[in-house]
Amino acid sequence: MHEKNLKAAYHTLGCKLNFSETSAIGRALAERGISRAARGDVPDIIVVNTCSVTETADKKGRQLIRRLASRFPDSTLVVTGCYAQLKPEEISAIEGVDIVLGSNEKLKAAEYIDRWLESHNRQMDVTPFREIMEFVPTCERGDRTRYFLKVQDGCDYFCTYCTIPYARGRSRSGTISQMVDLARRAAGEGAKEIVITGVNTGDFGKNTGETFFDLIKALDKVEGIERYRISSIEPNLLTEDIISWVAHESRAFMPHFHIPLQSGSDAVLKKMNRHYDTALFASRINKIRDLIPDAFIGVDVIAGARGETPEEWEKSLEFIKSLPVTRLHVFPYSERPGTAALRLGDSVEQGERHRRVGMLTDISDEKLDAFLKSHHGMEAEVLWEHPARGGDMMHGFSKNYLRVTAPLRKELINTLSKVRIIGEDPDDRDSLRGEIIW
Repeated sequence: MHEKNLKAAYHTLGCKLNFSETSAIGRALAERGISRAARGDVPDIIVVNTCSVTETADKKGRQLIRRLASRFPDSTLVVTGCYAQLKPEEISAIEGVDIVLGSNEKLKAAEYIDRWLESHNRQMDVTPFREIMEFVPTCERGDRTRYFLKVQDGCDYFCTYCTIPYARGRSRSGTISQMVDLARRAAGEGAKEIVITGVNTGDFGKNTGETFFDLIKALDKVEGIERYRISSIEPNLLTEDIISWVAHESRAFMPHFHIPLQSGSDAVLKKMNRHYDTALFASRINKIRDLIPDAFIGVDVIAGARGETPEEWEKSLEFIKSLPVTRLHVFPYSERPGTAALRLGDSVEQGERHRRVGMLTDISDEKLDAFLKSHHGMEAEVLWEHPARGGDMMHGFSKNYLRVTAPLRKELINTLSKVRIIGEDPDDRDSLRGEIIW
């Protein structure tokens, strides 16, 4: 316990895994008597958990750090995450930053803050990525209704465009028994839904001799947890056995998949060092649609990667159009220093990259719109989430990840309700309006 009633503020950029880890830092500080700063408070401590998946992510991180340092000059500023791992000196040089922690040190942030409060000595501690061996499992909620269970970290794939193996280290995970214990703890705290997260989630067990399939079968048996979602899984690791199990045998795994494609051109996939081709990807999508016709399928795509010639772009576009998926998550290719992609072919001009992003976004909008319209008049079971501050509406998600809104009824938060879909939400084109039946 710290003598003074200290308050901490948390800022997270990037993926669901980062949100889970920020919440774990918050839990460790709370155990030391450091409470979460409310809106309008001047925090004693600020923790920024950064992302570095693109150059834009780095830029957002720098801007946020500078803004916080300027606004709260007397606050202790702690910066961690992938950007901190990859460019610690750059962050340390920003005026006002007191502690810089790499990926291996992130979940020990509370210990570094303890030392700062005793000595006020600036600290920078970053383990080289090849030496990152630790795995610390987390299962956290933070401000959300859903819990995020970190089952895996790091990646051994070394896709040519990606810095994540350098930011997170090699693939490693905990044990199934650890994950089951964390899920049980979450259930004891009232959790209804858990999202399974990792850097390369389906690679779970590489260092323990267990498998991802064994993990999800064990989690499915945890009493009290009514829903699981897999945050993202590589197509080569989403086996037909897993799809069949979700369709026919699982009690709690939802009909919702998020699968990175990145390109619909086999030539570009090869240059990217991806571990599948378009034939395998299409077979996985078609298997899901055959067995779970109503599943939500989200797909990541990179537009304008190096080596994506006009001809390969056209092939990619036609392949993506042909896929019976629900939504695309589209990213313009970002040049990352130190990646092998810089040696592959010619760069696609920036304006052309953004033109391709626009075309893919239009395709995504059409696919999502058709999926949403197909549910008008149907019934769905929705888990309601905590509403935005001061709002008079609440939202939640159906089993197949339809975002549904309804007038706020606080007693329904973190409970399941049967609703009838009555149409589109006039205030949010990506949501449906629901009428609560019970």
